Amino acid sequence: MLHAKQLEFEELPVDTRLLKTQLTDQYRAINPAQKVPALMIDGETIVESMAILQYLEETRPSPSLTPNTPLLRARMREICETVVSGIQPLQNLGLKPHFETEEQFQRFTKHWSERGLQTLEDLLVKSSGRYCVGDKLTMADICLVPQLFNAVSRYKLDLNKHPTLSRIYKHLLLEDIFDKTHPKNIKPMK
Repeated sequence: MLHAKQLEFEELPVDTRLLKTQLTDQYRAINPAQKVPALMIDGETIVESMAILQYLEETRPSPSLTPNTPLLRARMREICETVVSGIQPLQNLGLKPHFETEEQFQRFTKHWSERGLQTLEDLLVKSSGRYCVGDKLTMADICLVPQLFNAVSRYKLDLNKHPTLSRIYKHLLLEDIFDKTHPKNIKPMK
């Protein structure tokens, strides 16, 4: 979102030490939930993806990342909520210790992620153009890309079963803002 809003920022990337780092008292002072993301901006710290996205959209409205009509904004919110509430929490590595085996965790995560991808496919058939909602980059696209990256790279889900979703994801990966934030381009913490 920061790239899409053309904002200058300092990024503190996370790596495999995240699970240990985020459980420290030092990080708890930043984010009481001890999760990412956390954005320090305007003298404040904002946590949770949607709160961050909405704050940035409200305080830095240009370029706009919301559609122009109430119905299209509702379509965007459907997609965002499906990702941040319906898929992402179920892929969260913080759940892993609550399963007896890796196989149980993988089966659970794949099942619910696949169900979420099918939901997204059904929603996108109604709303998409070049992007999730018509032909304009929106917060829905910002939410979609990292979640699909996880679904494909970590959980080996097949996007080809979801042609609309797959088409949009391939298009988004060609966008400069998603190339800049792609995990292959993020330097690990030292």
